Amino acid sequence: MRDLTRPNAKMPAYKMLEKMKIDFFTPMVHKLVMVNGKREDREVPFMQDLIFVHEVQAVIDPIVENVHTFQYRFLKQRKPMTVRNADMERFIQAVESSENPKFYRPSEITPDMLSRKIRIIGGQLDGYEGTLLTLRGSKVKRLLVELPTLLAAAVEVQPEFIRLID
Repeated sequence: MRDLTRPNAKMPAYKMLEKMKIDFFTPMVHKLVMVNGKREDREVPFMQDLIFVHEVQAVIDPIVENVHTFQYRFLKQRKPMTVRNADMERFIQAVESSENPKFYRPSEITPDMLSRKIRIIGGQLDGYEGTLLTLRGSKVKRLLVELPTLLAAAVEVQPEFIRLID
């Protein structure tokens, strides 16, 4: 889904959905924001217009009709974009398991950042497979978990849980 409200809106779509008790996920990051001349650390969406809603279309359609800044994301054939439940649950679990996930748009990931294929054995992310993210100067090992063409998250993993895949 897309949220076309301004970043400083009092009622962005994610707050509206939370109030309506609709199951959704939006990747959140901490940012310093100016409020009345003072800097505050606030949790804000990584991408202002990206919200994943876990609900049937019959429930969402009336909301989209009434709230003009809340829209579907469409594919080329004017079909609403969907993400498989298993992929979304895997992504959400990975993001929530890390205290400080880093989010990337697909265009931000370069081949230099991707090093080796790994599998996680043990810990909260047991069984996850993905790519080990390599960043210059970083001492932290990160697993790259992707939602193809939409978003990628790099989550911290302990080195003892990492197994290389040939």
